[in-house]
Amino acid sequence: MLKSLPPATRAIIAANVIAFLLQLYIGEALLQQFALWPLGTLFQPWQIVTYAFLHGSFAHIFFNMFALFMFGRPLEYFWGSRRFTVYYFACVIAAGATQLWTSVLANSTEATVGASGGVFGLLLAFALYFPRQRITLLFPPIPMPAWLFVSLYGVLELVLGVTNTQAGVAHFAHLGGMLGGALVILYWRARRTPTLK
Repeated sequence: MLKSLPPATRAIIAANVIAFLLQLYIGEALLQQFALWPLGTLFQPWQIVTYAFLHGSFAHIFFNMFALFMFGRPLEYFWGSRRFTVYYFACVIAAGATQLWTSVLANSTEATVGASGGVFGLLLAFALYFPRQRITLLFPPIPMPAWLFVSLYGVLELVLGVTNTQAGVAHFAHLGGMLGGALVILYWRARRTPTLK
């Protein structure tokens, strides 16, 4: 199945799987170096990217990689591998920066892991470029256009974040990934706009 994927999506999924296997083997030492820790003694600059290759459980990595498979593939075919890679990592970094900011506000000492920030950025891009594409939810199996699905999901993340529901889930990091993606797309569109004379 991986061979049918475009190269960047395939490489990101493979890197996540390898990192998860290393987590199972190495354990806490890997998390201490490469998870995203709040600003302080454990924080290192590279963690703003490496956290996105670590996951807290099998279900965590499965659903993130499934979403990357579903939404990364059409976007990479649409954009090309280079632009897709730039976009994905911009979303990862924006999500990480948002999480650092919210950690300061919440006085949190917990580390953050997971590719969800990048995945939420991909969701936003998919809704913008393929707004009428039908998406069927797993639970419950209700089909809806991509623009509606992503809009509802974004609102849900905001509500869950503001109400501090689902402890241990970085809702604002997810929104940060979407915001980072939106800024990248706006920048690309602005560069395409001809200068008025």
